[in-house]
Amino acid sequence: MFIQTEATPNPATLKFLPGRDVLEGEPRDFRSPEAAAASPLATGLFGISGVTGVFLGSDFISVTKDDTNWAHIKPAILGVIMDHFLSGKPVIADAGASTTVFDEVEEFFEAEDKEMVEVIKELLATRVRPAVAMDGGDIIFKGFKEGTVFLHMQGACSGCPSSTATLKNGIENLLRHFVPGVEAVQQV
Repeated sequence: MFIQTEATPNPATLKFLPGRDVLEGEPRDFRSPEAAAASPLATGLFGISGVTGVFLGSDFISVTKDDTNWAHIKPAILGVIMDHFLSGKPVIADAGASTTVFDEVEEFFEAEDKEMVEVIKELLATRVRPAVAMDGGDIIFKGFKEGTVFLHMQGACSGCPSSTATLKNGIENLLRHFVPGVEAVQQV
């Protein structure tokens, strides 16, 4: 098994591509070993000293580290990923388990904004999420209030130095252009 690695805009996160499907359905973001209990793969990665986050996408795994040097932990990460896929264990053992507090928070917006919110979600799904997935992350719609779109950044996007530029120069401009009524984008 050959696992490719790619740098992301976030220097604390690397993207690992095992050359096979990783996760069906919505991506999963784990920010602690406790949250990772539903995933044998994420649990194994959190067992490596220095790992602070694991994000599972459709065909990639993004791993975020503390100030530990990549040269010291990358071989261990590759080993855990390879061992996991060769073992045949599921990526998610408990498919119903919640991964973060953000999963439990309902979306918020006024009923009269429902059509606008549907357009915002469609733009995020078709234009934004595929682009940020290429960088090892994801962006989730959380709400809309008084002209402001609230988004949650996951994976490599969470804590990325360029995330503010992505939000303001990329996503905000896109949404303002296509959705009259959108005035700003804010991270939650």
